[in-house]
Amino acid sequence: MFKFIHSADIHLDSPMHMLARYEGAPVGEVRGATRGALENLVDLAMGEKADFLLICGDLYDGDWRDYNTGLFFISQMAKLHEAGIPVFIIAGNHDAANRMTKTLRLPEGVQLLRASEPVTLALDHVGVAIHGQSFTSQAVYSDLSEKYPDALPGLYNIGMLHTCANGRPGHDRYAPCKIQGLRLKEYDYWALGHIHKREILSEDPLIIFPGNLQGRHIGERGSKGCMLVTVDEKGFSSPEFRPLDIVRWEQCEVDVSGMSSDSAFFDGVLDELTRICGTTDLPLIVRLYLIGECPAHEQISSDMERIVNEIRSESITLSGGRIWIEKIILETAPPANAATLATTGPVAELLGLIGELTSDPEYLQRAGDSLCELWSKLPKEVRDCEEAISPDDPNGLNKLIGEVPTLLLRRLKNLQ
Repeated sequence: MFKFIHSADIHLDSPMHMLARYEGAPVGEVRGATRGALENLVDLAMGEKADFLLICGDLYDGDWRDYNTGLFFISQMAKLHEAGIPVFIIAGNHDAANRMTKTLRLPEGVQLLRASEPVTLALDHVGVAIHGQSFTSQAVYSDLSEKYPDALPGLYNIGMLHTCANGRPGHDRYAPCKIQGLRLKEYDYWALGHIHKREILSEDPLIIFPGNLQGRHIGERGSKGCMLVTVDEKGFSSPEFRPLDIVRWEQCEVDVSGMSSDSAFFDGVLDELTRICGTTDLPLIVRLYLIGECPAHEQISSDMERIVNEIRSESITLSGGRIWIEKIILETAPPANAATLATTGPVAELLGLIGELTSDPEYLQRAGDSLCELWSKLPKEVRDCEEAISPDDPNGLNKLIGEVPTLLLRRLKNLQ
């Protein structure tokens, strides 16, 4: 019997941009979270007496600002070497050979698999063969797995591969491959990286994305960590997810239907925050969605800044500082019988015209084209954030236009 750890997408010292905009946000905790998660990974490997550790791409987030990132990694790997745990790494799109100008010699016991061709390493003391290949450049569009060798007989075969598999939303289509193609290699386990959401693509053989080690924004929600894999004397594999994150991102909905004042829905919000606070001892960064038809819709939407900060204040008090509200998304609506302004006359005509525009693909195309120049001038971190709506995203533009009727009715009502 032996054990190994399958990890990927550590993105050590990945910069955190968006929280810095908010006074009081836990920027320091988030900024140091990738280091803390790596420390947890090393502690897990030593505590479980793992026979080896795999890091399947994107150990780094690109070139380092200074050498401290590399020095921190080497200090952690030195602990594993002292414990007799070898480490095998493949480079992914973020830490490909052409993206890293700063380097440090890897310590003994840590091996980066070369990028020129697939490599096979035999670990005779545990009866394992590891096959893998690093990225030579950021953009690799060929199926690297096609050139991986067939399984070595009599050994437990592991394939390390940084890949989008058959494609996933929000991830570049790097090194695509087919599940059937991986199966044809007759490996016992495929250790994948690149996709940040944990997913088991196949049970026989095991083909697994462990997800990234630490969530870095609201698009990387829930527990994050690695797979601890135990292999018995007959070669049967038992993978077990182990959370390693330091800070956790979560998202929740609060149904405020029928509530007639902001004080009424505060209780509903606090109940939901109490529930989510009880799911973990980790610090939480939470995005709240307020949904439903309620009489308080106009009161809420006209005073969002105050309400957001009151909820932030209440959440800090409730959780002892463990919860930070990253954002509150208002998806409420007035009761159906409240929109009397919209039923007749010029307002109804205007709202009807807006409705027609949202169903006109040519209009959405023109609207997007008119925004392209402005979009190109925005900072990259703003364009890359999850909530940003690109001018070439018709669904996003449609959603924005769909918010116009509520804003228009509120403004008109205030003029009465």
